Parts: sequence; C-alpha cells; structure tokens
Amino acid sequence: MNDFFEDNTVYPHKPEWRMTMGENVNDTGLLGKHDTNTMTAMVYDSYGTLEVLRIEEVDIPAPKEHEVLVEIHATSVNSWDWDLLRGKPYINRLGGIRQPRYRILGADIAGRVIAVGSAAKRFRPGDEVFGDLSGCGWGGFAEYVCASEDALTPKPTGLSFAQAAAIPQAAVLALQGLRDKGNLQKGQRVLINGAGGGVGTFAIQYAKLYGAEVTGVDRAEKLDMLRSIGADHVLDYTIEDFTVRGLKYDLILDVVGNRSIFALKRALKLGGTYVMVGGSMPRILLALLAAPLVAQFERKKIALLIHRPNHGDQMVWKELVESGQVQPVIDRQYPLSDASQALRDIGEGRVKGKVVVCMKN
Repeated sequence: MNDFFEDNTVYPHKPEWRMTMGENVNDTGLLGKHDTNTMTAMVYDSYGTLEVLRIEEVDIPAPKEHEVLVEIHATSVNSWDWDLLRGKPYINRLGGIRQPRYRILGADIAGRVIAVGSAAKRFRPGDEVFGDLSGCGWGGFAEYVCASEDALTPKPTGLSFAQAAAIPQAAVLALQGLRDKGNLQKGQRVLINGAGGGVGTFAIQYAKLYGAEVTGVDRAEKLDMLRSIGADHVLDYTIEDFTVRGLKYDLILDVVGNRSIFALKRALKLGGTYVMVGGSMPRILLALLAAPLVAQFERKKIALLIHRPNHGDQMVWKELVESGQVQPVIDRQYPLSDASQALRDIGEGRVKGKVVVCMKN
C-alpha cells in the first residue's frame, strides 16, 4: 500500500502532501477495494449525450499544497452536469470549445479526507466533508477527487453521505436567490417556478422558515411532494399559467425559465422582485436589458443569480439540517456504474428533489 505514496513513476515529482493511516481514516487501506494507484471514474472526451460517457480506470490524483484528497462516498447530479455534458448552451464550452475542459463531471460531493496538501490547514485525514467543486475542477463522478480545502465544509452531523451530497449547489443557489437577490421577508407571497427540483425543494423549506406564503409550480407528479415539504399552494404548469391568474407575488424565484420575462413581471406586485437562476444566453441578455426599464417605470426588480459557491453559505445549510429545520429531498440513488442513468433523469426533468450517485454504501 505504501507504494502508492512513493511510486515516482506515477508522480515524477514527489507530491507535497501528507496523510495518516489508522482506524479513523480507513482500516482497509486507502484504496479499499484493491491495492493500486488507479480509481474508477465516469469520463467523457467529447460533447454529446449519454453515448459519450464511459466507465474507465484513471490515475488517482495527488493533492496540491492547498488541496485535500477526498474518498468520495456520494455525489449528487445537477442540471449543470447535463448542460456541460451536451455543451449547451454554448456558454458551457468556455475553457473547452471543442472538447470538455474537465473529463469527469460532478460538483456536489460528500466523503472522507484521505490526505492533505502541505499547506492545507482546515482538514485532516479522517474528516468527513461535503462541498461544491464547480469552482475547482469538478471530478465528483469518481472514487476519489482532489479539491481546494476552501470548497469543503464539515459534513452535517447525523446525515448520511448521500444526504450531504444532495445539499451544496442546489441549497446555496436557493439561499442566494431568496436571501441575497430576493431580500426575502416574513409574510411575503413567494412563488417558486420549477419547485420540484433540487433548488426548488430547498427554496420552499427556506422560505417557509421565514414565514413566507409559498406557491410551488411544477409537473403534476411532483405536487404532493411539494405539499409535504411545506408549500402552501401548488400549480401544475402544464395546465395552468400562473402569469395570467391575476395573483401577484412579492418574490418569484425562477429555476426553469419557461415563461417570458414580460409575462413574469405581470405576476409581480409593485416593488416585487423576479430572480432568474441561470438560463439561456438570449434570456439572460433580455433580462439585463429589461431590468433598468422595469425598475424605472414599473417599480419592479429583475435580478440574475450567478452561482457563487462558498463555505459560509454551506455552513448555513449545515446548521439548518443538523437542527432538523430542513431536509434534502432525494428521489433516486444509483451506483457509479449507472451514473449515466442519473444524468438521463435530470435531462428529462422528472426528478423529485435530487438524484444521487453512491460510490459506497
């Protein structure tokens, strides 16, 4: 086993990192299933759909000075993974116009620290962590990953690795959309469009904690679930358009972008805020152009949320789930060998909450 750390044919320059073996790390050894310096990962080398994905043995990475090596127990799938796989919209090809910049998808992980870089201070081998790797190289659909220590947070006590992996990106987007962009206040009437996915299920629970009256909009098969996590009202978007019902809202959090900007602003009260969570480039540009005019002439705000993963916001959710005030909603779990099916689920838009890929039980 020690050959893994000393083999200079794998790492020509001896890595500046350290680890500790023992019962608090992994009694069966660093690699668990076999004594080798490779790991199993789901990779892709060209944009496309599920046919470009394959399971492959690749080298286990070595952490740089401010990184840690994490043995991944679970990773959750986000719509961003689906977009990066297809390379659509084309803004997702920045850094890799003709082929993907990163071969391994997956940003939201939960696992155990195995080794730390020479300058890493926040974690030690054996620590259980979760985090969002979208700002530091992705790599979650694999047995191991190196990540910046700043991208990680101690795993919530009492949660499984699968539950912890369901939190980072979706929960932080919900928090930043409602708290930062939406300026959520007690007693407001809030509508969440696309409420049945990861962001929406966290947003419903967070808005209810603040005493908001919440309406969730999604497919019919998700509506019972939305009620179960606190939604006051639910709408099936396939049969009812909330922008023409005549009801107006203080805050609209839009996760899916299936209504026009001009229709959406009709559903806002005076002084209300519409928060767009991503979207196509034409839609983003239209929102940016319309925002000043809408603010000036209609006293309504249009805001675009750009994903900003950070440790502080992950800590907010760590405390909320540990206290039992919110909980991740997990629809399905798959082994790494079936990770492509998890991506198919996301692409079809029929996941209730989150879908998780589990590397270990």
